Amino acid sequence: MSNAPLNNGRRRFLTATTAVVGGLGAAAVAVPFIKSWNPSAKAKAAGAPVEVDISKLEEGQMVRVEWRGKPVWVVRRAQSVVDKLKDLDGQLRDPASGEPQQPEYAQNAYRSIKPEYFVAVGICTHLGCSPTYLPDTFGEQVQGVKSGFFCPCHGSKFDMAGRVFQGVPAPTNLMVPKHMYVTDSRIIVGVDEGGEA
Repeated sequence: MSNAPLNNGRRRFLTATTAVVGGLGAAAVAVPFIKSWNPSAKAKAAGAPVEVDISKLEEGQMVRVEWRGKPVWVVRRAQSVVDKLKDLDGQLRDPASGEPQQPEYAQNAYRSIKPEYFVAVGICTHLGCSPTYLPDTFGEQVQGVKSGFFCPCHGSKFDMAGRVFQGVPAPTNLMVPKHMYVTDSRIIVGVDEGGEA
């Protein structure tokens, strides 16, 4: 056994250095671990509201955007299409939109804030396929109706307000997401005037 005098200064230095290095190592491990609990930027963006420019949308045209991983349609309806919506009530499963497939402010004959524009999630309520927009040839699916949405997977048919026709597999109307007009030419999908997503 050595009888060398104790060097308390050296011992304190080594103890402090070891504690600092150990603390830095623990922080280096903890920071990435804690950050992994937060959603990724991609996940945040997937649920974030989406702004849509409708300034160049002409009558009969549709623009598609993605919101929460789902296709969202914005269609500019001609006044003649809007005027004929009420004539279809007898052929529809839920013409008054009694099922909660839209926000309260879109629970009207047009299922929209402004009759001219229709905003809907482009997913069939039967098995999740994406219907096709037929602006001029929907009459081949429903006689006497020029425009609408047809799901080629199982034959579900929707009018220009996204209301489902009777006798098809889809049980409910297309979903209308929360949305609001920022200006006359810009819509935000995913949030409404109340700021609720």
